[in-house]
Amino acid sequence: MRAIIATLAVVGVMAAGAAWASDNVVSLRGANAIPALNQAPMEYKQATMKKGFKRTFKEQPPLIAHEIENTKKFQINLRANGCLDCHDKSTYEEEDAPMAGKSHYVGDDGKEKDDINMSRYFCTQCHVPQADAKPLVENTFVGNVK
Repeated sequence: MRAIIATLAVVGVMAAGAAWASDNVVSLRGANAIPALNQAPMEYKQATMKKGFKRTFKEQPPLIAHEIENTKKFQINLRANGCLDCHDKSTYEEEDAPMAGKSHYVGDDGKEKDDINMSRYFCTQCHVPQADAKPLVENTFVGNVK
């Protein structure tokens, strides 16, 4: 009987605390409502640079220096990866393209493999095209890679 009364007391205190908190919670933005979000620009000018942009932080994935949208050549699915036609370690010299990073050929056991590790197979999870686009928001970030 004591356990039931104690449990009911605890539940009552928790419910009262939750009601108090919901009436008195203030967000970091204060009373300011969230403004309507701006739409991202649907078009951008593809920036193609032979050397690419300088990286702004250590281990930043390189940007893609060519168009990849609206073309079947660069499709990536479970059966094919168009990026590897040029960037695989077996073809990059012939195609005059940068080789996919050596880390992409390290297996789950930590040993180097001849084929790309499937956890690195979907290139566009990390790599994005270079774009000459205006920032959507003010940005004062300064890279520290030398």
